[in-house]
Amino acid sequence: MRQNSVRKEGARQRAPHASDHGWDEGTQDGAPAGTQQGSKDGEGRSGKSRDKGDDPPEGSARHRRGAGGGARPPRRKRRVLRWSATILSVLILGTAGAGYLYYQHLNGNLETDVLNLGDHRAPEPTPNAAGQTPLNILLIGSDARDSKANQKLGGAKETFGSPPLADVQMLLHLSADRSNMSVVSMPRDTLLQIPKCTDPDDGKVYPQTGPKYMTNESLGRGGPGCTVATWEKLTNIHINHFMMVDFSGVVSMADAIGGVPVCVDKNIHSRDSEGHGSGLKLKKGTTDVKGEQALQWLRTRYGFEGGTDISRAKAQHMYMNALVRKLRENTGLTSPNQLRKLAEKATSALTVDDGLGSPMRLYDLGNELKKVSPSRTTMTTMPFDYVGARVVPKPEDAEQLFRLVRDDVALDGKGKKKPAKEKVSDDPAAADDEIAVQVQNGTRSAVEPPVSGRATTVAQLMAGKGFKKATPDTTTALAEEQTVVRYPSADLEGDAQRIAKSLGLPLSAAKKSTDVSGVTLVVGADWREGDTPPKRKKKDDRTPDSADALSGSDKKACMKVDPNFTW
Repeated sequence: MRQNSVRKEGARQRAPHASDHGWDEGTQDGAPAGTQQGSKDGEGRSGKSRDKGDDPPEGSARHRRGAGGGARPPRRKRRVLRWSATILSVLILGTAGAGYLYYQHLNGNLETDVLNLGDHRAPEPTPNAAGQTPLNILLIGSDARDSKANQKLGGAKETFGSPPLADVQMLLHLSADRSNMSVVSMPRDTLLQIPKCTDPDDGKVYPQTGPKYMTNESLGRGGPGCTVATWEKLTNIHINHFMMVDFSGVVSMADAIGGVPVCVDKNIHSRDSEGHGSGLKLKKGTTDVKGEQALQWLRTRYGFEGGTDISRAKAQHMYMNALVRKLRENTGLTSPNQLRKLAEKATSALTVDDGLGSPMRLYDLGNELKKVSPSRTTMTTMPFDYVGARVVPKPEDAEQLFRLVRDDVALDGKGKKKPAKEKVSDDPAAADDEIAVQVQNGTRSAVEPPVSGRATTVAQLMAGKGFKKATPDTTTALAEEQTVVRYPSADLEGDAQRIAKSLGLPLSAAKKSTDVSGVTLVVGADWREGDTPPKRKKKDDRTPDSADALSGSDKKACMKVDPNFTW
């Protein structure tokens, strides 16, 4: 159940192409195909019901709002900032020891919401030799305006009180051994499939969408848990937590830490003759930005070279890196009063999942994150291809980046270990015709739909090999890069290895998992056809160049300014 949240009555539908407002600097750029379009009629604005027989076309605003029509009323504290640097300031409170101050008061400030609203969870990662597992935290931001303070900062008055859009999505991955940290940004304009989500407040079911919905629409389909579900569906990365912060929160917190240093290679003024731009005005070189100026930096698109959401994400990465370095050095936080102010502002701005719903848990998380030095922090953007004005995950490169995160491989290329020698299980395998194995279809990938009927086909192939107790599970279609055999306990390890060996897979393809109740063969995207899985190539663990990696220790990073926006 959501805590400390208040529904707002009379919320209006989204204004025409509002996804190009707000974090798009409060202006309207037009509405290319594939974006959300507003409508003055329909249940959301007028309260009138639509004809149930009227089936709106896919991609229209009416279609996107789902069956039942009306917009979902926004919640207080569900409005979150376009980036995630501010969120990290909370996570690293442990560097200054502020997590215990005003504990009960701070606890009351926090908002909580449900972690995942979908029907499927990505499998939990396998612990390393020391029993450690990585942490994956989704940082979400929206352009909605739910208060006078946020409206003043966000502009676009016609969108006041409208459903939120997840215009910032960054996955923070903390390695199992806590030696390194990676961040993957997804452009807000990414077109993908949003899974079915169920609103935890009113039980409304938002059906699965088609393949070309903008990812930022997920937040309005039941809450942040739907954005988490969308990420897990696309990447097959198990997400442990989410965090959100609102417009006014970033301003107050930027003030609390005394500003963050950012750099531009020319004088910049983000404003053109048509009113486009955030209003950011800086001189060439490095400037400490705070308050509204910090928000302008994080929102700027017009003025940075390229003029796209991709350029803006790069600027956000630079801001985040500088903020983390400053907090680790305790620069600007020199008194208990400053620390209390930061803790107060941070907890008031945050919405988190139930698993992070107390200052103590945030403090503990901060202690984990501060173990990573800036030199082992890597910022990346999901590799993409343009489709008109929007983007889609780049085949192979996007999946490569997702796999590195799933496999807990450091994106900075450091600390690589030699693969361990395969060990034959001490548990003897049962006879082939006595091994009960369930077959699941995991052929879906970031760029391809699942192969219909694949679980049934492979179950029949297994039966032909002598595994008479092989049965298909046709209830779900998973996403698994490579075929894997999962087992729940040590007494079934031998059976799982026997299945792997019979298919010509390495013994390492048999993995212990609490997500299954018996030996389970998941047919991966590598085995979409044929009678046997393809031979596995040696994995390339390099971060794709298209991910545009930026090291957290890079103090020389500087945004390039569009010559049309200099002065």
